[in-house]
Amino acid sequence: MPIIESIQVCAPVVPLDKVTSFSNRTVSARHYGLVKVTSTDGVTGIGFCYVGSAGGPLFTQAVSQLLAPVLIGQDSYAVEGLWQTMYQESLLQGRSGTVMRALSALDIALWDLNAKTHQLPLHKFLGAVALEQVPAYASGGYYLDGKTPGHLGEEMASYVAKGFKAVKMKSGRLSPREEEQRLKAAREAVGPDVELMMDMNNAWYDTTQAMQYVRRFEQYDPYFIEEPFLPDDLENHARLARMTHIPIATAEIGYGRWYHKALMDQGAAAILQTDAAVCGGITEWRRIAQTAASFGLVMCPHWFHDLHAPLVASTPNARYVEYFWDDQVLNFRRLVDRQLSHKDGHVILHQEPGLGFGFDEKYLASLAKWELIKK
Repeated sequence: MPIIESIQVCAPVVPLDKVTSFSNRTVSARHYGLVKVTSTDGVTGIGFCYVGSAGGPLFTQAVSQLLAPVLIGQDSYAVEGLWQTMYQESLLQGRSGTVMRALSALDIALWDLNAKTHQLPLHKFLGAVALEQVPAYASGGYYLDGKTPGHLGEEMASYVAKGFKAVKMKSGRLSPREEEQRLKAAREAVGPDVELMMDMNNAWYDTTQAMQYVRRFEQYDPYFIEEPFLPDDLENHARLARMTHIPIATAEIGYGRWYHKALMDQGAAAILQTDAAVCGGITEWRRIAQTAASFGLVMCPHWFHDLHAPLVASTPNARYVEYFWDDQVLNFRRLVDRQLSHKDGHVILHQEPGLGFGFDEKYLASLAKWELIKK
């Protein structure tokens, strides 16, 4: 019986080589929260999350002061019970935000630990649909000074040349006319058969504003429009979904099954981008995915392809992994010791036990120090 013996936590700040621009903000560094959970059998599971462009110390406090004390000494197989205990322990401070992300990271580490204990890759430990690979879309199309629609088209075409059959670009920052020019250039560059996705990053505030853009976009047949409004504005998501034939995708920063159930009940999205490092870990992600299946909805999880590839592989109603070709945006890739490989529009699943990778301890040591928590 594996008993949780110790937990380690740190929150490295990883600088970006270039300032990254979204529809409404820029980012120069990313704060991550990392954990390691070790059992009395000597097996260690890892977990992680993105904290944002500030606030990493909040993560370490949530782990060390709230959540780790209720895990140490417990049976690591009691995943459902431990999730409930952590959630109950953090009712006043958590239920969303950094505390829920800390819970998510620890839950991920428990699944990694238990899969390693049984010497199974995570997707097989969860019950696989796909055994070797899962479809991926190439995510990019960020704003850069001097980047023209033609340059955007060239970027999108470069992903297709690498074998991707689906690509994603940012949108919503410029005027409707300028954004149409960007979308037109991207569509012409990738051709009619590639699924072209658009990420608004919460750019719009009402459906009147949104439709100034969407009416122009419809002729280019986007696969989805992502995060058109603020995440809690479910009514506008639902209203826009009724006003356009373009599917709406959202929920990358949605917390917990109850938020997602409300989103589904209102018909606010056709595609859920639920992130297991945000929503409550693998345990909660699976609950959400199963509910989504009952609604006939598709899961296309946000970010962290290293984490989400085995989840997509073990979920019948999951379609794509979001894949970043290099480490310029998802610089979390610098913190791990092994990368997922890609071929013909798919990422190749790790076959080693658990998640199939660990942290790059040498690089990590230059950024942060581990805090050890024991009884």
